[in-house]
Amino acid sequence: MTTILRIIGIAALLMGALWTGQGLGLIMWPASSFMLAQTQWAYIGTGLMVLGALALWRAGKRR
Repeated sequence: MTTILRIIGIAALLMGALWTGQGLGLIMWPASSFMLAQTQWAYIGTGLMVLGALALWRAGKRR
């Protein structure tokens, strides 16, 4: 269970960082993405990063 939480946490952190960067207009890739420079995706990405951090924290506490 710890390994699954870590995998989910890392994936959520990375995906959230991408969405936040796209929403803020820092990452303009891919050029055809509907998420570019849309502030709502920065908020969604930040929330996903928080969930990923919580999953990693919980995985660390399960030992």
